[in-house]
Amino acid sequence: MKIKTGDTVLIRTGKDAGKQGTVTRALPKLDKVLVEGINVVKKHVKPRGQKGTTVEVSLPLHVSNVALVDGKKVGRVAYVTKGDKKERVIKGKLAK
Repeated sequence: MKIKTGDTVLIRTGKDAGKQGTVTRALPKLDKVLVEGINVVKKHVKPRGQKGTTVEVSLPLHVSNVALVDGKKVGRVAYVTKGDKKERVIKGKLAK
């Protein structure tokens, strides 16, 4: 998976399309990422020793629905080998 924790991403599809956020957690086995403040839903919590409440929770998004943002560039991630180092670069442009 090419999106890592701490990356700034653009949401490409869904109810939050066009918004940007920071990846707080990457789930490579599921091919999903958790983006701060994006895909927020309300979850009802049962009363367990205290009063039941409604909590807002961020749900993970599939990696294919986000694009990496680097300054003004937005696009897919490619790896380029320069000497002994392997660097991530943005390939192409996904216009917003």
